[in-house]
Amino acid sequence: MTEPLYTVRDLTRIYRRGPASVTALDAVSLEVARGDRLGIVGESGSGKSTLIRLMAGLDRPTSGTVRFAGREIQRLPERDLAFLRSEVQMVFQDPRGSLDPRMRVGEIITEPLRSALIDEGRYRRDPAARERRLREVLNAVDLPADSAGRYPHEFSGGQRQRIAIARALAPEPSVLIADEPVSALDVSVRAQVLNLLNDLVRDIGLTLVFVTHDLSVVRHLCTRVAVLRNGKLLEEGPTPQVFSQPASDYTAQLLAAVPKVCLLYTSDAADE
Repeated sequence: MTEPLYTVRDLTRIYRRGPASVTALDAVSLEVARGDRLGIVGESGSGKSTLIRLMAGLDRPTSGTVRFAGREIQRLPERDLAFLRSEVQMVFQDPRGSLDPRMRVGEIITEPLRSALIDEGRYRRDPAARERRLREVLNAVDLPADSAGRYPHEFSGGQRQRIAIARALAPEPSVLIADEPVSALDVSVRAQVLNLLNDLVRDIGLTLVFVTHDLSVVRHLCTRVAVLRNGKLLEEGPTPQVFSQPASDYTAQLLAAVPKVCLLYTSDAADE
């Protein structure tokens, strides 16, 4: 049997705030197979962002383990996380906060390629290879080549998120973690960005971990779904199963709140 790409066991994160403490994540366990599209859903404060930060090695748990490709990552020092930085990339909620306004788009996208941690520094030593990769990812996210010489403020919100996606794709990761990547966008462009993500994940063969509060997005983008509430994992399973037979009243309430409208998203991932 193939080992899961991610194995999370009894993951707990407690934040200390003076004499008080807040349990952001409470003994969460789940697995992500290579090629999965896992949607993580729940209301604000449910622990979604804490979970993905731990999975990305950006925070350390209070207790529990995170294994990536068979290696525990939660206790490793930053210098030993090169393999994770190369394989796992993130797209954040608001591209205005994740893109340096002082840098041109070409510099933003190729910034991770100049790291010695990526591909053992091959891109760092080869400017021509960086330029080729820049052109490839701009084309992949449907932005013109001349975008490289412009600044983020010259683009619309949807285009800025495409730039952020291009930056995440540049080092050729195997995992894309997206934290509410369309919630800061106008409704009119959300479907375009979601369809782009769907196409990229399918065509490149990425593993996707997608955080959202919008279950209609999960239904059309993700093959599996995990439901969090107050730091606890209420249920996890194939998307069609969870949507048709929710195991918790909370999940049923979330599903009942989904507007019964014609969706713009073209993905049929959940039906695969």
